[in-house]
Amino acid sequence: MSEESKPLGGEVLTKPFMVLAGIFGFAVLLILYRYIMGIGAVSNLSDGYPWGIWIAYDVVAGTAIACGGYSLALMVYVFNKGKYHALVKPALLASVFGYTLAGASIMVDIGRYWNAYNLFLPGYINVNSIMFEVAFCVTTYILVLWIEFSPALLEGISKYKSGLPKFVQNWNVEGLRKTLNKWLFVFIAIGVLLPTMHQSSLGSLLLIGGWKVHPLWQTGFLPLLFLISAITMGYAIVIFESLFASVGFKRASETPLLAKVAGVMPWLIGIYLVIRFADVAVRGALGLAFQLNLQSFMFWVENALYVAALVFVAPQASRMKSRPLFLGAFFMLLAGTVYRFDAFLVGFNPGGNWSYFPSFAETMITLGMISFELMAYLYIVKKFPVLPKAEHA
Repeated sequence: MSEESKPLGGEVLTKPFMVLAGIFGFAVLLILYRYIMGIGAVSNLSDGYPWGIWIAYDVVAGTAIACGGYSLALMVYVFNKGKYHALVKPALLASVFGYTLAGASIMVDIGRYWNAYNLFLPGYINVNSIMFEVAFCVTTYILVLWIEFSPALLEGISKYKSGLPKFVQNWNVEGLRKTLNKWLFVFIAIGVLLPTMHQSSLGSLLLIGGWKVHPLWQTGFLPLLFLISAITMGYAIVIFESLFASVGFKRASETPLLAKVAGVMPWLIGIYLVIRFADVAVRGALGLAFQLNLQSFMFWVENALYVAALVFVAPQASRMKSRPLFLGAFFMLLAGTVYRFDAFLVGFNPGGNWSYFPSFAETMITLGMISFELMAYLYIVKKFPVLPKAEHA
């Protein structure tokens, strides 16, 4: 077993797990109904609003929340901060499920899902399309994440080999794990490149919206703002996940290490806010933030959340207190999510009489995806060596 991590063990089918399973089961029924009756039967999407909550959360916000593996890879492998290596596996796990479910949700969102294979046919590929770049990078990154996380899965399989089917028992698990570890640096490098590309490109998607995107969000700095906020959300989810796991699983907290991770966040938040407000001011759009409408209200809510994250996180690099760290991470995740919702939904106006509000089925399918991600997380950390070793409180 790894010296850094071990399975938590314990019962999997707990009450929280069963509640999550119930929500996911209901979402599966709605998804089946969507495939049988069509996307219009379960959603409020339209020609005016082709991107609803499924894109805004499951893909745009969900992949940013799942950037923990990417952000830690930058810190550990690019900036050579090896002391944070113990946090890599949990961050990768969150990234694996976040991105995988984002990819799965696309198949629910697209109207003619039976044509999805065209993405991989050279004759149909438009290499000049931002949407193709995002789709290709996200799809490739999902594969890379599973390869990066596979040593932990193989380590768990090696330990519990006797209880697995015979064809699995015949695998040369240790040999495969050693081979993967030998070439893992290649996939780590690719895993740093791909999110840098597609997280910025998610911002570029709005550039093609032109006048349909409100001036408070429509800017040439969208790719940069999306990238900075995604990296910051990646560090936030590492802190949030670790502290939440230490409470939920009654483990010793890794607060000193997390406080050092949090030390990067104030700089990133500060850079983001400076660019955000300087851009709005230079473009002459700041006056729109003082109008009495939904867009101006959400603009201030979004940025107030960034400031709240900054206030809670900034002093903790030296104080190392768990609660402010947790709150700072929570506000940062909420700020980045609201920013993306604002840009893709609140600040988007196709004109005419088009309107959009997510239907009950859309909301439940999204909650079902989140529930499945949490269920998978609970199962993996209890059965495979993911979380760092810690004495139970």
